[in-house]
Amino acid sequence: MTGARGREVTEIAFYHLTRSTLEQALPRLLDRTLQSGERAVVLVGSAERAEALAAHLWSFDPGSFLPHGTARDGEAARQPIWISHLDENPNGAAFLFVADGARSERIADYTRCFELFDGRDETVVADSRERWKSYKSAGHTVAYWRQGENGWEKTA
Repeated sequence: MTGARGREVTEIAFYHLTRSTLEQALPRLLDRTLQSGERAVVLVGSAERAEALAAHLWSFDPGSFLPHGTARDGEAARQPIWISHLDENPNGAAFLFVADGARSERIADYTRCFELFDGRDETVVADSRERWKSYKSAGHTVAYWRQGENGWEKTA
């Protein structure tokens, strides 16, 4: 789908984390991504955070396997999930996951973008509101998901 400015429209979903951390929520979303046959890039705030998140994905659930890599691992094109602090898409992913205040100038290169943010931090919430406005004004489709007592609830 092409937006008002002739660019591709990306579906952007904001995930307002109120009951769990990024480390708890992200693996489930990435698992669903792989089950749907898609690849993902996870964009975070620093190289150290990328490596820490990668280490977490190897150990978060002994019964689960989420194949992924970082710059330290190399062979980006072979990685179904690429974790980086750089605004890049070396594995040809259709899905982008953004966290830790990272920003991408390449949103239109993806089919879907997932903005995950800590709803317990008012500064982060305010930044997410600004991102929402920016994405809407660029013509992207946006959705908002909030963690409720019974899981994720989609609102406006």
